[in-house]
Amino acid sequence: MLHSFWYEEARKQFASVAHYDPSCAMAQWGLAMTEWRPFWDGMPEERRRAGIAEIDEAAALHPKTDRERLYIAALSTYLHSDPAQNAVAVGIYANAMASLHTAYPSDVEALAFYGLGLSAAAALDPKDPIAADRKALAVLMPGFDAHPNHPGFAHYIIHTCDNPQLAREALPAAEKYAAIAPASAHALHMPGHIFARLGMWQEDIAANLASVRASELAAKEHLDGVAHEMHAYEFLLYAYLQDGDDAHAREIYQNTNPLIQHLAAIPGIQNDGMYLYTSYMQVEFPSIYHLERHEWKDVLAISEPPPPLISSRYFRLWAQTIAAGHLRDADVADQAVASAQSIYRTVAAEGSPISAEIHVTLLTMQAWQSYAHHRDAEALAQLSASADEQDRVGQGEVDIPAREMYADMLLAEGRPAEALAQYEIDLKLSPNRFNGLAGAAQAAVGAGRKDEAGRLYGQLLQVTHGGRQSQRPEISRARAFLQQTKN
Repeated sequence: MLHSFWYEEARKQFASVAHYDPSCAMAQWGLAMTEWRPFWDGMPEERRRAGIAEIDEAAALHPKTDRERLYIAALSTYLHSDPAQNAVAVGIYANAMASLHTAYPSDVEALAFYGLGLSAAAALDPKDPIAADRKALAVLMPGFDAHPNHPGFAHYIIHTCDNPQLAREALPAAEKYAAIAPASAHALHMPGHIFARLGMWQEDIAANLASVRASELAAKEHLDGVAHEMHAYEFLLYAYLQDGDDAHAREIYQNTNPLIQHLAAIPGIQNDGMYLYTSYMQVEFPSIYHLERHEWKDVLAISEPPPPLISSRYFRLWAQTIAAGHLRDADVADQAVASAQSIYRTVAAEGSPISAEIHVTLLTMQAWQSYAHHRDAEALAQLSASADEQDRVGQGEVDIPAREMYADMLLAEGRPAEALAQYEIDLKLSPNRFNGLAGAAQAAVGAGRKDEAGRLYGQLLQVTHGGRQSQRPEISRARAFLQQTKN
């Protein structure tokens, strides 16, 4: 449960061990480990205080073996560290687990948690996160090869490779993980991260539908952690939009508030780690739905839910600035960027869903602000820089690639050949995206490359199953072009 981030139920198990064996120091260690959620919200102060009390209790129980003492000391050092130096502290934890692994090479758990420490440190690396990810993979991949049924290795590999540059390396782990931990909604969902990166929309949809069913079953059995359902729906919404299934995407978007109201009525839901992000989903679901469909005025109409996370406010401002740029609405763009800049540092420190690529999003907003002011050359330079940085540091989970937006802007500026070159780069990093394929095909037409346009339009129709479930104009355009070239 701990390896699959089912923290709420893992706590119950460690607490049960502590109840039946009050002298078990590792039960207290386990309770403290459930407080640390590095890929979610890190370590809020309330959980840090709880973790300190639990790990101090573990040390006070005088663990009987050197191996236990090393586990407890590694986590204790992290929990007692300065919260302002979190990245440094995570690195120290990873080094401590490396020492534990060296001392006890047959301890599979030590190897798994060493890999987790390295992966968590990579997520906080502002300079070269991909190189740091590869350092984590050098530990996790051999662990997975040797222990293919261990949930930790498969899970942590997926998180480590959750970026366009590394996603394909995690495909074996993604294809295996759901079968390793089939009761965990999070484990059933996680392969969707890699399927989405690789444009495998049907596999992504299947994984997240299974995750939704697991959350619903957990709710019926009065288990905790059911708010994972929101995260699964987040990926389903995105996948349906790429798949051309607008009806199912609309159904999810329109059901956002009823879903949150349903979850809010579940006893103890406030202790669910995912429930923290309800206001984020209230902003993200409609934003992504309308942005992907180029419904710019609808994006501007999205309201701010009370009380919002700082990251919810920031995401809404990001979406609004993109829409305002397309509409050339300088006043709205100026207001949104000014508000975003005022909370920029806070979002980065919050450990929010967008903090990993916070600087990329700000550059993107500034580019669309310039575009709204008709400073087109400046906007293109800023968006190019944003795309270059995103290619280097990785891309958010449910996102519009900056490289694709750069290509969109070039196309709007009447530069189809240059746009096509950017779309080609984009589609290598984010394959099978609906708008990436449609934009590339349109650019190919404009550049006089009819064979390339036919291939791209054909791929768009293949990805969307002939566009049977989509009324978007891009589908009509694809059909008309292919029919014309056929005749």
